[in-house]
Order: sequence, then C-alpha cells, then structure tokens
Amino acid sequence: MPIDLPVSIKTVRMSDGQGKTIVYPRVKGLANQTLEHLINRVIVSATRQLIHQQIQDSPSTLIEMIASYEIKNNQRRVLSLSLSNYAYHYHAAHGMTYLRALTFDLEQGKLCQLNDLFKPGSDYSAALLSLIREQIKQRNIQLLNDLPPKLNEQAFYIADKTIVLYFQLYEITPYVFGFPMFPISVYDVWDIIDENGPLGRMAAQ
Repeated sequence: MPIDLPVSIKTVRMSDGQGKTIVYPRVKGLANQTLEHLINRVIVSATRQLIHQQIQDSPSTLIEMIASYEIKNNQRRVLSLSLSNYAYHYHAAHGMTYLRALTFDLEQGKLCQLNDLFKPGSDYSAALLSLIREQIKQRNIQLLNDLPPKLNEQAFYIADKTIVLYFQLYEITPYVFGFPMFPISVYDVWDIIDENGPLGRMAAQ
C-alpha cells in the first residue's frame, strides 16, 4: 500500500524581505487525499499559532522571525515532525523560540495525542513523569520549576523506537538549558503501549 511508504514532503518557504522567513512542510502525493488535506491544514494552523504566539507575547516591534521544521519520523505509517519559531523583538535581552510537535497516525488517519499511544486506562502520564524524573537526576538537570502533575497531551514526538517528551523554554529549566528533551525507549514503557497504535507499530520487529 502506498501509505506504508515514507510520505513525500515539500518545503514551503515564505519571506517578507523584512526579517521574517517562514518555512514549513507540506505533505503531497498521498493516495488518501482527505488525509493529505487534514495533515496540511493542521501544519498550517500550528505554524500560524506559533506566529501569533510570538506577536502576542511581546508588545515591542518585531525585528526578526524565523520558522523552520524537522522531520522526526517518516516510516511505518507514522509521520512525526516538529515546528519551531524563533523571534527577536526590539530591545529584548534575547530572542525567544517556541516548539510544537505534530505526530500523525496514517493508519488511523488522525493527529495523535499522547493518550493515543497507550492502552486505555493506563496511567501513562505518571509512568512517563517517573522516567523523566530519573533522567533529570541522572543528567543533573537544574530545574527552574517543578514538573507538572500531568503531561501536556501535545508535547511529544516519535523518533524511530523512541518517544521524546519536551518542555518549552523556561517551563521547567532556565533559558540557558535550551529545550528540555527526554527520550524514552518504547521498551521502557512496553507494558502500557497500545500495540496497535503508532508506538506499537514502531516497536514491532
């Protein structure tokens, strides 16, 4: 089936010639045109949301904005990508970057939330937070704020046999630390993974 193959991605680039450059991906060539349109609508919407967030978060003049993306996974009918938006405003101490990851289950034809990856009724948030705490201790990560009691349903992406959970700048760590990323092997949470979902598909031999 064509949907088993890597999805074709086209890069869309827009620039206003005044410091704003927006780059984002566009899926093309899917046999399922309805799914293709859904994916592209979600990507465009998320790209616009990041732009609006940058503008709303600062009243000063926007000097520079750069939006880009990375494909994290494009195999086994799972497309996972991240969108980033960096902006610098007049007189700001430094620029600010926001990150938004999107994971699509091409088999089910939908945008995934964190709960779509795990068995119904499993306390996946507590299990993942426990593994994150272990990494914080092992990596000696300095925390600015405590971990939230429950994980953001959108703040993850899939990269091969790993789920990567992330937090925004300043959310739990100082700015200088960058984006706190916590890669977790699918085998560390195998007992609660939905074997028929995206993570189960990635873990299959």
